[in-house]
Amino acid sequence: MRKTGLLWERRAEAFLSQQGLTFVARNFRVPRGEIDLVMQEAHHLVFVEVRYRARSRHGNALGSVTPVKQRKLRQSAATFLQRYPSWKNHPCRFDVIAYDGGVTRWEPVWIRAAFE
Repeated sequence: MRKTGLLWERRAEAFLSQQGLTFVARNFRVPRGEIDLVMQEAHHLVFVEVRYRARSRHGNALGSVTPVKQRKLRQSAATFLQRYPSWKNHPCRFDVIAYDGGVTRWEPVWIRAAFE
């Protein structure tokens, strides 16, 4: 499972880099959760959740970013900003990159400012 997640995170990172974002960090882990990617776009610090669903029987990839998951991401982002205070004055947002379908599906759905 972890190997699959890393594959999609790398694809998301490459996609975002092509869109002009700059890599900051990957897999920032804290006891409350994990942030898949931290990127920078202009002056914004972007916390990115990458989701992949091979099948939709349990819902699509975007739908899997539940309110509970959003809360964990906000808490993890707060910890990131505490640990790296040089970022605390940058505006922040939460984006979601979602992939639905088989491994050959490369086109991501990118939701900027997916939640507050």
